[in-house]
Amino acid sequence: MTEITPRAWQIVLDAVELDLLEGRLSPGDHLPPERTLAADLGVGRSSVREALRVLEVLGLIRTAVGSGPSAGAIIVARPGGGMSALMRLQVAAQGFEVADVVKTRLILEGSIVAELAEVQVDLTESAQILTAMESETLTEAEFLALDTQFHLSLAEANGNQVITATMAGLRSAIEGYARAGAAGLASWPATSARLRLEHRGILNAVLAGQADAARLAVHAHISGYYAETHLTSTTASPTTR
Repeated sequence: MTEITPRAWQIVLDAVELDLLEGRLSPGDHLPPERTLAADLGVGRSSVREALRVLEVLGLIRTAVGSGPSAGAIIVARPGGGMSALMRLQVAAQGFEVADVVKTRLILEGSIVAELAEVQVDLTESAQILTAMESETLTEAEFLALDTQFHLSLAEANGNQVITATMAGLRSAIEGYARAGAAGLASWPATSARLRLEHRGILNAVLAGQADAARLAVHAHISGYYAETHLTSTTASPTTR
């Protein structure tokens, strides 16, 4: 069984997220300087900067240059979706088989979008994430972080706290296999363009109240990427610190 070695920036991302979930960091707090994070976590400063960019794209931090109390990286939000209640699931998810994660997503997310299509809910956050994903300056890591956040935003809009927490707990596994799969794609620009269209199709079907179409769209989206990446027997995003 092949293991996916975590990228250095992911180690930083996971460390900051854990500090947020366990209360060592709160909105308004400053993150340590780049060199301190790099030394404490055993990674390069470029990896710290990449992690900070992802955190900023996700809306968890704000960064500012210069000096004074507003400079540096400041926490502006906590991870949502009941993640603190399912930290054990998130840790366990590091070793789940990709095929099992995909099957779970098909069941959960098919139900999520079908139910959303049957009720009137505010999907402004989901739409804003898709708008952010249109940026041509996004790195692959930023795009995939937003991709995962889009799916989580639909779960949160559904309002079922158990489903939301389960999806949040699986986030690392979902993003992990997405990153691993991207490395073997023939053309990341082509695939990312298709993913953007598929996301829009899912959201449009939900907004139009088309439950069956929304369910089919999310199934095709998830299973299509899985088939394209051929990650049939790989564990999802095992992470070490």
